[in-house]
Amino acid sequence: MRPKSRLAAVAAGTITFALALSACSGAGGGSAAGDQNSLNVLMVNNPQMEDLQRLTADNFTKDTGIKVNYTVLPENDVRAKISQEFSSQAGQYDVASLSNYEIPFYSANGWLAPLDNVAKDAEFNQADILPAYTASLTGKDGKLYGEPFYGESSFLMYRKDILDAKGLTMPEKPTWDEVADLAAKADGAAPGMKGICLRGQPGWGQVFAPLTTVVNTFGGTWFDKDWNAKVNSPEFTAATEFYVDLVRKHGEAGAAQAGFTECLTNMSQSKVAMWYDATSAAGSLEADSSPVKGKIGYAQAPVKNTKSSGWLWTWSWGVQAASKKQDAAGKFIAWASSQKYEELVASKLGWAKVPSGKRISTYENADFQKSAPFFKAERTAIENADPKNPGVQPRPAIGVQFVGIPEFADLGTTVSQGVSSAIAGQGSVADALAKGQEAAQKIGDKYKK
Repeated sequence: MRPKSRLAAVAAGTITFALALSACSGAGGGSAAGDQNSLNVLMVNNPQMEDLQRLTADNFTKDTGIKVNYTVLPENDVRAKISQEFSSQAGQYDVASLSNYEIPFYSANGWLAPLDNVAKDAEFNQADILPAYTASLTGKDGKLYGEPFYGESSFLMYRKDILDAKGLTMPEKPTWDEVADLAAKADGAAPGMKGICLRGQPGWGQVFAPLTTVVNTFGGTWFDKDWNAKVNSPEFTAATEFYVDLVRKHGEAGAAQAGFTECLTNMSQSKVAMWYDATSAAGSLEADSSPVKGKIGYAQAPVKNTKSSGWLWTWSWGVQAASKKQDAAGKFIAWASSQKYEELVASKLGWAKVPSGKRISTYENADFQKSAPFFKAERTAIENADPKNPGVQPRPAIGVQFVGIPEFADLGTTVSQGVSSAIAGQGSVADALAKGQEAAQKIGDKYKK
């Protein structure tokens, strides 16, 4: 099949669920569909987006007269709703938070409008955007289809005071064996505190975001360069068993349902001593209102057989091709992803809460450096991420924490359900990966043809 046909088939598989989701979400923007001074934006419920929601009316709307109606959903839910909306080109939403995973094939399918007018805006300054993101958001036709709201890699966050009190030292570039040892020793260091938080919630973008980086550095891969599935290989199995064992022994309560948001809460509330996840979490941990501000240390993503293992990701803005308000959408994106918006966040909420990870100028800003003790570790992680060569063997598609094909969303989610069950003690890693191997090989066989 051609890539477009494959994506259409994958998208169709999510529409039934997405329709049910939209029926019960209680959110939507259809009422303003015909109003040229009103935009409907569908986005994930991460802290940076919640800040944007609070700041829009008194700034963007006040300056432009364009009202923004936000629909904000958890990560798994928003992915399903976006898939339904953009594959059908229903036009209900003008802008959505999309990533460097979706944008390449969404644009290839004609589901997105190009953002060249934003990129050519001198005030926006496209050259200030980190080159890795501009490249990953550019379609095969050479047109830009996404602008990053914030960028991230992954690193290890840890409580400096807890480790110091236990006489423990965190290496700047730890191995996973060292992290497991530290998690065991930090477990119970404070009342109710566990050693580490790791995502266990089902979803290709939940548990398999961090877990695939572990697979990579343990020497595993979803597919080899010839599209042979390797999901139940010894290396993939060892990585998954290590991850499941670590979180079961020393991880957070309710780990099988814990995603990014739950781990952020656990870290903020001193319920865990360490957390391996997105670098973008650090802004919330260092915010003036954070109870753990100044107590967190930052180390590079743990490794085993690779020099680095951090992922590369950006939550970006994409405009639906069916939108009849593309000019207004471009104005919104040019504002939300601008240096001016970052300065607005800094003035209202503090530099630590700026949606960073995308602009060179941000990392060179002395005020940001002073307020964001994580800035060096974050930039190092982003610059060391290698989507083309994230493991020890050649890959058939790009991606660190994902495989850059449309089918991976369903594949990763399917396998994740078995892994989450294993974390909950209700299944085995072997069974989960055996089923994953079968599903992966069917996909690999299609690409071989």
